[in-house]
Order: sequence, then C-alpha cells, then structure tokens
Amino acid sequence: QVQLVESGGGLVQPGGSLRLSCAASGRGLSTYSMGWYRQAPGQAPGKQRELVADITSGGRTSYVDSVKGRFTISRDNAKNTVYLQMNSLKPEDTAVYYCRAAGVLGEYWGQGTQVTVSS
Repeated sequence: QVQLVESGGGLVQPGGSLRLSCAASGRGLSTYSMGWYRQAPGQAPGKQRELVADITSGGRTSYVDSVKGRFTISRDNAKNTVYLQMNSLKPEDTAVYYCRAAGVLGEYWGQGTQVTVSS
C-alpha cells in the first residue's frame, strides 16, 4: 500500500513561486514513476485531470507545454518525496494539484493541495 500526502499549496500573486511536496510511504517507491496533475476550478470531479509534469524512476522528466520553463519536477528517493517547483505563476495555474505514483503494483493518488494565483 502506498500513501501520498501533498503539501505546499496556497495563495500567491501572479509572478510568484510555490514549491509543492509529495511525501510517500510504502515500499519500492524508487521504482515508481511519479507525476503531478491538476484539476481547475469548475471542472466536474470526474473530468480527467491534466498531467502537469512527471518523472520516471530513472529521473527522466516531461512537462505539459503550458508550464515548460516555469515548473520543475524532482524527486529525492532517500526521502520518498517528489517536488514541483513552480515559478512565474499565472492565474490560469489555479487548480487543485494532485500527486500520483504509478508502478507494477498499481497507481496511487494523494488528496490534493489547492494552488490559487490571484492578485
């Protein structure tokens, strides 16, 4: 069983920065691919979440075009933690951000953390 707990969300002005953390518990986490997803306000709960960034067990990263150059995903396997550094935030980045772990034993989601970008 894998449990994921996100933190670091909050209210920030446009152009500001936040760093999200996803603390994971469980065995073999270093073998999992980890990703950050988001769901914008007003979307139905069942609507597909947008993949923002992910990182493989080998450290390869990918990003949605809208955040390239602004967001950075990283992982610290010793701490079982994945980070999302978000710079130059825009109002359209406002969403609930979720952490996801995917591996041979299945996929797991955190409960989400709210990010609001507003002046």
